[in-house]
Amino acid sequence: MRYAIIDIETTGGNHRTERITEIAIYVHDGEKIVDEYATLINPEKHIPPFISGLTGITNQMVENAPKFFEVAKEIVLKTEDTIFVAHNANFDYSFIKNEFKQLGFNFNKKTLDTVRLSRKLLPGHASYSLGKICNDLGIKINGRHRAAGDALATVKLFEILLSKNEDFEVLANPEKYKLLKGIDDEAHKTIINSLPEKVGVYYFFDDDKKLIYIGKSLNVKQRVAQHLRNNKGKKSIEMKARIAEVHFELTGSELVALLLESAEIKKYQPIYNRSQRRTLYSYGLYSSYNLHGYIELKIEKISNKHGEPVATFTNKDEVQNNIYKQIEKYNLCQKLCGLYKSESGCFHYGIKKCNGACIQKESNIEYNKRALEFIQSFKLKPTSFFIVDKGKNDSEKAIIQICNGKYMGFGCIDAELVENKELMTDCIKKHADNRDVQHILNSFIRNRKFETLIEND
Repeated sequence: MRYAIIDIETTGGNHRTERITEIAIYVHDGEKIVDEYATLINPEKHIPPFISGLTGITNQMVENAPKFFEVAKEIVLKTEDTIFVAHNANFDYSFIKNEFKQLGFNFNKKTLDTVRLSRKLLPGHASYSLGKICNDLGIKINGRHRAAGDALATVKLFEILLSKNEDFEVLANPEKYKLLKGIDDEAHKTIINSLPEKVGVYYFFDDDKKLIYIGKSLNVKQRVAQHLRNNKGKKSIEMKARIAEVHFELTGSELVALLLESAEIKKYQPIYNRSQRRTLYSYGLYSSYNLHGYIELKIEKISNKHGEPVATFTNKDEVQNNIYKQIEKYNLCQKLCGLYKSESGCFHYGIKKCNGACIQKESNIEYNKRALEFIQSFKLKPTSFFIVDKGKNDSEKAIIQICNGKYMGFGCIDAELVENKELMTDCIKKHADNRDVQHILNSFIRNRKFETLIEND
């Protein structure tokens, strides 16, 4: 973790109306200062006499100093991939953020306030102003109320706070603490800290390097932490105890993560994947013929006893909402679609929106033609196209290829080459088509959960 320990001087106390006159940045890697930057800044407005008396910075001193827009790039570079640290951080951060806002740039950083941290980790002091707390701790400030002097003193205070180790971690990274809460194994904590908060597939290995589980998540770190906190169920506890290593592969795209997870589980068949039912698609739409020869549709929890579902969904509401949308399009019967219970005709028959299949007024041949069209709408059409989705970074895109209704595989390509169908085809890593990937693709296409689709006929 890197920290940008910052102090500024200004023309006044209001960040909306006043401007920065000086800035100092010390970049700290958690052990020592690794970089630094300090400069006066021309505020492009008059510095009041009482401010000059406090800081020693006069209008003459800043007359030939660079303006903020001239040093903005350097500030961005120095603070890249760092946490913003300051004494009374809200003051410094609000000024810097507002200066960037006027340039049309969103300066957004996680902040740490050494005043708040000092109150928690160094209790008992009469005052926590920078001058008073440094005096109590024996920290000498060379240049009080100047950016470099105050920033360097804040560095020394920060190092004292850092030495509080675990207590510092809890206060400085509350989300990280929350993530690790309930995980007692130090090796498991180390694993969590090494994982990214990004979309991908993760792999659990035991002490013998045996692959025991494969999963996918929009946030790999968060999902693995859930596994390592899970004390519900014999299988979950048993698996958690066996986890010695976690590997991962980032995908950028949730769709690619699901497709990769499905392929990897089939390839390696980890023991704990075989023992756990997929929970992503827990409800299915099933079709059968009733005693009168009409196609009936039912919503059921996915189970082998029901046979092969027409389509799979994440929850019951999703299935019902989908059917409600399609009833009028295909002129289907509410009762035969499992949405209306009655000994007689359905509600739509009463208002002349159903042809009466529910009470055998319409022939089963005519009705079933439309019902089969509805069922076929859930299957990939015999067409060829590319699905384009998020890549692992801004410069790439994920590509999924469908050829004549058959899944071919996925790959990634430079974002600027997306329109080149030949190169998109070349980037595809072949994967097997099967029932599971068809369900995954249909669900994402049905809900348009990707960036765009490019036809390849």
